[in-house]
Amino acid sequence: MVATHPHAQQVGTARADAIDQVSLGLGAWMGHLVSLAARGLATAYDPDADRFPQTVRAVREPGGVHLQREGTSLRYASIAALGLSRVPLAQQQEILGGLGADETAALAVRRAQLSDDVGAIALATWAAAETGAYARHLVARLWSAVTEGDPLSTVDAAWTLTAAVKANALGDTDDLVAAATALMLRHDGPAYPHTLPASGSSRWRAHVGSFADQVYPIQALALAATLSGDHALLERADRTAATIVAAQGEAGQWWWHYDARDGSVVERYPVYSVHQHAMAPMALFDLWEAGGADHREAIARGAGWLISHPETLDELVHERYGLVWRKVGRREPPKAARAAGALTTSVRAGLRIPGLDLVLPPGPIDHECRPYELGWLLYAWLPPVDR
Repeated sequence: MVATHPHAQQVGTARADAIDQVSLGLGAWMGHLVSLAARGLATAYDPDADRFPQTVRAVREPGGVHLQREGTSLRYASIAALGLSRVPLAQQQEILGGLGADETAALAVRRAQLSDDVGAIALATWAAAETGAYARHLVARLWSAVTEGDPLSTVDAAWTLTAAVKANALGDTDDLVAAATALMLRHDGPAYPHTLPASGSSRWRAHVGSFADQVYPIQALALAATLSGDHALLERADRTAATIVAAQGEAGQWWWHYDARDGSVVERYPVYSVHQHAMAPMALFDLWEAGGADHREAIARGAGWLISHPETLDELVHERYGLVWRKVGRREPPKAARAAGALTTSVRAGLRIPGLDLVLPPGPIDHECRPYELGWLLYAWLPPVDR
């Protein structure tokens, strides 16, 4: 049982009710986080530029701590639009300075037409479809990306498949669905590498895939199975889901890097908050609702880590700013543990450096929050709103 937060509100959705069945009180806690995510997106959005930043960072200065917007991201704008499409229109307009999520998605489509980023193009296509528009020119560009034969990141390939499935009710995406599905299925391991094919990565990292490289394919294949009725796609998604659930940490941590050859963990940290509260629930609920395995216990453990987080005494949820801090990492030189894990496991799957947690202990919090994290939180827990 999860202790209810004093300001918690029920999400009032089937997913919140479903998670309460395995962890009483967690639905109310997630309802509080959903409310917080909407406030956080309002904090992040820059109405003067009609843009979301790359990140919002807490900065300490002599006069106190303040939030600082940094950079800009087309990908994150589309994900924010996806999340905001699931709140009432009046709330969308309040957050977006008078715009609706459909207008934000349309702006992302226009910007994606000038971009060579396949992931950004896929997300803009997806956001357009969720808000009732068919981005025909972007669909054509995605077709080229998956059929030209060049290595494609696993995340971009999965987003392309999901975008094609979501747009299918609005236009002819059957060929794109088939091509993107075939690309995903060419990899036949317990986990996904970072690129498809894996040879697109460097020799020392070809076997390594991130948590994102697992959850987005789970989601995409589950949605494609629902569209096509092909149970083999569901079985493939189930296999990857079983891999990450088996590797989940004792406190519910979704670990960061996996060995595509056997599904073992290459490097555990950082633990990203968005994996815990949004990305794992989104993918695993989509899998279950498509007829796949029920991983609600794992979803509950993962979301519960935001409350327990044994690596640090500080809180990850910042009530005043409406933000969830990005991650808990190691005390280490930049990417040292990741490089060591990739190198040792390239020699032999499962090979570990003894005493790594003592030499590079987990604990530091990254005091930033990216808009996509809050967008996925809304998208994971709220149902579509009638347009």
